[in-house]
Amino acid sequence: MSAPGTVAGIPVASPSGSTSPLTERRFVVYGFGVTGAAVARALVVRGLEVVACDDRLDAAKAAAAAGLGIELVSKPSADDLAARVAWADAVVPAPGLPESHPLFGAVAAAQRPVLSEFDLAAAWDARPLLSITGTNGKTTVTMMVTEMLAASGCRAAAVGNTDVPLIAAIDDPDLDVFVVESSSFRLGHTRRFRPAAATWLNFAPDHLDVHADLDVYEGAKARSWTDLDSSSVAVANLDDAVVARHIGGGARFVTFGLDRAPSGWEFPHLSAVGGALIAPDGSVISRGESLPRRLPHDLANALAATATAVAGGASLDAVRSVLASFEGLPHRVQYVASIDGVSYFDDSKATAPHAVFAAVRAFPHVVLIAGGRNKGLDLSVLGALGAHVRAVVGIGEAAGEVIAAFPDRPGTAAATMEEAVAAAARLAQPGDAVVLSPGCASFDWYRNYGERGDHFAEIVRARQAGGNP
Repeated sequence: MSAPGTVAGIPVASPSGSTSPLTERRFVVYGFGVTGAAVARALVVRGLEVVACDDRLDAAKAAAAAGLGIELVSKPSADDLAARVAWADAVVPAPGLPESHPLFGAVAAAQRPVLSEFDLAAAWDARPLLSITGTNGKTTVTMMVTEMLAASGCRAAAVGNTDVPLIAAIDDPDLDVFVVESSSFRLGHTRRFRPAAATWLNFAPDHLDVHADLDVYEGAKARSWTDLDSSSVAVANLDDAVVARHIGGGARFVTFGLDRAPSGWEFPHLSAVGGALIAPDGSVISRGESLPRRLPHDLANALAATATAVAGGASLDAVRSVLASFEGLPHRVQYVASIDGVSYFDDSKATAPHAVFAAVRAFPHVVLIAGGRNKGLDLSVLGALGAHVRAVVGIGEAAGEVIAAFPDRPGTAAATMEEAVAAAARLAQPGDAVVLSPGCASFDWYRNYGERGDHFAEIVRARQAGGNP
């Protein structure tokens, strides 16, 4: 990473180089999915004692535990769980384990500390982290930053809330820096977190099926900045009121937003004005016409990625190169096809209302396909989209809630995705966009949001080819 200073007025983080040694020797790992298994392996190979628990065992999990030589307990009783937690020096819950889970009651009763994979990684690896959190856009910005660093000659990996947990990535000695997609599930259970740079993209109600309430969710996100000092850079979205009220503290802050900073603003600011991305010193990072994606949330992501990557040592030439070529990730307002003057977009990754707003407001008129499994969120807020929505097609368990959010718009429920696409095609007018932006989880009909989006795109393309499924 670069030495402390600025590039185009953007702060550059100082190199980090210290670890936080563990004193604990015995651990309960609760949840044996991808991250839980990686945590257990990391503990075992370092000679620490582990007992794993999981509420839903299968053959693959059992085989993984056997390969590590550890006990894997299936949904322990209250007494068994209490005994195991009391035996442990610390507990590591899987990301996404609901805060109402009996584990946390046992932890409180036994007064044992809760750690995350971030705490364990910090104990064993001193290489710098660049953290990205937010309700929406985390994966996109994480991938952009990783590509910007790679284009600068830095060996970087996208880790955390991705296919590769941070605790597994630190086994690779050839990496220089970790770009960490930091979910609230991980941040909320982290004892100490001090990345070289920490970016907070936005905040909106989400994950209330996991977090106790909205304040707890916000606190987990704010955990990104709690331990930062003057060697660290904090990147903040000035356009988001919740994020903005957390600005301030020991870190060197840089802000971003679609507009210029208010007069007298005390921190360096990146903006998107007149179709250009402008750095704090006034230089143009990249002109809007060179960006493959130019919707408002695309511009915000580009600004955030620029500030984060530069803080991590990326060159401006590398930043420009990636911005000019980055096509976006699948299932995020992804164009599918045009049929009879109507364009179809797959935004299946939108699993909360906040993401639906970002997608729908990018178009003058939308036929919205929304619904699925509600995550405990208020879907009635979608009604504020108003004139942007010409009609709505409800799908899945929450179909009725979605339709009820638009009492003055045509609405219909569909029993399958084929029915949803057919209904949207009937309701749309030339020039409209049909957007699958569910605002809900996919688990009522599909295994994940990717499968949902792929099925939608497959149906649309069949209609385009004349199959009309």
